[in-house]
Amino acid sequence: MLAALSIVASARATSAQEVDFSGEWVPLYHEDAPERLPGPELGDYTGIPVTDAARLRADSYDADRISVVPEYQCRQHGADYSMRGLANLRITHELDPLTQRPIAFHTRIGFHDMERTIYLDGRPHPPAEASHSWQGFSTGVWEGNMLTITTTHLKENYLRRNGLPASSKRTFTEHWLRHGEFLTVVTVINDPVFLTEPLVRSQSWYLDPGQRMGSNPCEYAVEVPVGDNAVPHHLPGTNPWLREFAEYYGLPYDAARGGAQTMYPEYRSKMGQPAAIQENCTRFCNCTTLVDCGLRGPLIPAGPPPPRP
Repeated sequence: MLAALSIVASARATSAQEVDFSGEWVPLYHEDAPERLPGPELGDYTGIPVTDAARLRADSYDADRISVVPEYQCRQHGADYSMRGLANLRITHELDPLTQRPIAFHTRIGFHDMERTIYLDGRPHPPAEASHSWQGFSTGVWEGNMLTITTTHLKENYLRRNGLPASSKRTFTEHWLRHGEFLTVVTVINDPVFLTEPLVRSQSWYLDPGQRMGSNPCEYAVEVPVGDNAVPHHLPGTNPWLREFAEYYGLPYDAARGGAQTMYPEYRSKMGQPAAIQENCTRFCNCTTLVDCGLRGPLIPAGPPPPRP
């Protein structure tokens, strides 16, 4: 009898730590909406602890590449970026038939039908030389009511959709926390090639039981006729658009170049004055959803809004 009670108590203690993340989830965009929705601007490396190699790669990027090169057109987001993108999410759990405890979570994101399995059964990661994929290999462990996920074996992809690269040597850790109908996902990316320190970002989702997720197939098509085997790019020192972001938003050029030294409050004392300041905001002025990234008046409001008639 005591043994049976001990087993029951142990099972209850274990199950109390496990949270059911399964459901239909819609992303919230109260964080980094312009970057995640219409997309980041060329030359915007702010907030990313990039290496010189990453900066050089991004400087050579031409946005026409996606419209010209078939290999880029239907490329999935990497698993680390997909949790940050603009597509909806479905999470299902797989149960052990004997214990009825979850042994895996499966995710599906509505962009190019990205699917990932997060194993909870304690299996090891494959050896370093094993095959890499867009979604990588993921395992999760419980830390209280938080699920911590480690992902390895990712293909080369991007940190930001303006040419900032992510190498195949990177790994990333996720922390999933659920608060009722809200899901918070914190990602920590370590990339020995293109980052000088971990890149920490967070995203939020809310539960939408009425969501119906379909398929999102992709077909290749040449959208810009620039000739066969062309890869749009800029040679070092020739990209004419790199200063536009800093000048438009009134930032010193060096601040827009990213790097760990630009990410902390101490940098404000030495970053210098901007080269130019726009008097009016004409893009990404009110960007909280996919459809309201529109125009707004002066950057500095003249006063409170007028009363309604």
